[in-house]
Amino acid sequence: MFGNATGAPQPSSSTYAVHMRVSTRGDYACRALLSLALRAPETGPTSVRDIAERTGLPQPYLEQILLALKGAGLVRSKRGVGGGYVLARDPSDIGLSEILSAVDGPITLGDFGDPHADGACDHEGQCVLLDIWKVAGETMRAHLDAYTLATIVEMARGERQWPSVIP
Repeated sequence: MFGNATGAPQPSSSTYAVHMRVSTRGDYACRALLSLALRAPETGPTSVRDIAERTGLPQPYLEQILLALKGAGLVRSKRGVGGGYVLARDPSDIGLSEILSAVDGPITLGDFGDPHADGACDHEGQCVLLDIWKVAGETMRAHLDAYTLATIVEMARGERQWPSVIP
């Protein structure tokens, strides 16, 4: 089938996979903040060493990631004995896309520039593709925003259904 009611092309009946790559740095950032969120009711900061041990992440790399998360206002730190990191905001106010953006930059499908508007493209229609990539990036960002640390904590504790793959 090549079109629907809106005229947008539809994929053929063959199966295909769409891949979005989350960087190791982004994955580690999400794991670290999830670890903090799972223990959010506990009082006091958590040391980098404790986070690294609980998550199995390499401590030197984790330290760099936590500094980036601190710069983005997602965690706060306390120095000295009993120091460490705590979430800077409630877990329900921190979306996955914000975590990933804090360590990897904006979520996009690429840096292709802005498309020309409505047929004004002077590059053999490539601007249509640029607009599609832009919409796909916005869709990814919105999807990841639907998952907050609080909802992931609920999933990890078995209090909420895990996400499922859309058939």
